[in-house]
Amino acid sequence: MLNFAYTSSYYDYEDILSSGSSSAASSMAGATIWMIIAAILAIVGGILVYFLFVRSKTEPKGKFAKWLKDFLAFKVMWIEPILKVVYYIATIYVILFSFTFLALGGVGVLSFFLCLILGPICVRLAYEMTMMFIMIWRNTRDIAESTKKK
Repeated sequence: MLNFAYTSSYYDYEDILSSGSSSAASSMAGATIWMIIAAILAIVGGILVYFLFVRSKTEPKGKFAKWLKDFLAFKVMWIEPILKVVYYIATIYVILFSFTFLALGGVGVLSFFLCLILGPICVRLAYEMTMMFIMIWRNTRDIAESTKKK
């Protein structure tokens, strides 16, 4: 039979913290303080960059400054070339991965051919669906720009 008697015990929290966990506690406190400072600096910096550089009516001087303003204003999109590279990597991976089914023998040969043929097709379909969103964005941007000019 279990005895659940209530015993009152005194915990000295200073002893608990000084038993080796004080350095961990102070590291955690320092990390928390730094996270708060970093968040405040990020908010202030983001607001300053937006209003002083991106939203500024004056054109920056210099090739790099113009590129940086276009980059920060999202006039330059990197998603297309990144998606192309990811597509090539994923397709090559699926093709190479399909060869692992050959080690299984019997049913593995069927799995090999299915993965070798259907795998790249599925990767391509996923890539094309993703690219459709980019094309919709590009067409919408072109339509918006053409209506502003009128």
